[in-house]
Amino acid sequence: MNKYLQLINYWRKITSFRDVLVQRIISKNKHVKHNNINMTFFIPNTLCCYRATTFSSKEPETLEWIDSFEEGAIFWDIGANIGLYSIYAAKAKNAQVLGFEPSVFNLEFLAKNIYANNLQQKVKIFPLALSNKSDFNLFKMNNPIWGGALSAFGVDYNQTGGAFNASFEYNIAGLSADKAAEVFNMPQPNHIKIDVDGIEHLILSGSKKILTQVDTVMIEIDEGFNEQSKDSKKYLADAGLVLLEKYPIGRSNSQANQLWVRKN
Repeated sequence: MNKYLQLINYWRKITSFRDVLVQRIISKNKHVKHNNINMTFFIPNTLCCYRATTFSSKEPETLEWIDSFEEGAIFWDIGANIGLYSIYAAKAKNAQVLGFEPSVFNLEFLAKNIYANNLQQKVKIFPLALSNKSDFNLFKMNNPIWGGALSAFGVDYNQTGGAFNASFEYNIAGLSADKAAEVFNMPQPNHIKIDVDGIEHLILSGSKKILTQVDTVMIEIDEGFNEQSKDSKKYLADAGLVLLEKYPIGRSNSQANQLWVRKN
């Protein structure tokens, strides 16, 4: 009996140590400063640490675009991930932000980062997928970790139009941005960022009303993915927006963040 009790106590100690270790890992954070704006981001793994560490260098054009916002602008961050740009916009420009993020892995740290920066009243979370219609469909991931990207909702292709190889998936509700704005009484955005790994054109198709009034759109487009590129440009142009600038992503010859602005 004594050996049995010793074994139980030993197991309790091991379990307690494990729980403490896990808590320490997921509570680790990093302080980031950009343009005199102080921010805190949780870094539970290497990917989240990379996102925080490269905050100022990874997409400087996106930060410059946010810096151009008018004070108190309404910003929709579609594909918010763990909230880096949502939080910066709220802090730097006092923006009212709506962060769209359907990944259950990213939602945890999006919420934690919002709280860590005391932005609960500035940044709202929309935890469903956007597309061109309202229905349930599979949200597929090939990198199901905190801070992960490269996902697909309701389609079988990836960000370049190739076959999507999912390692994890679940069924989730999706709807168009126009319908979401109507149902949830969302304010008309002044600025929209769209980075959703391949279905940008489907989201634009479901945002036709919203696009007619938005001032600027920063969107990731792969010009090697003909359907995505052609349809995205059509929806943006039909809404009265013009392409102002392209910012290549990494070493890619075809992928770029494109900045579209309203014609004067």
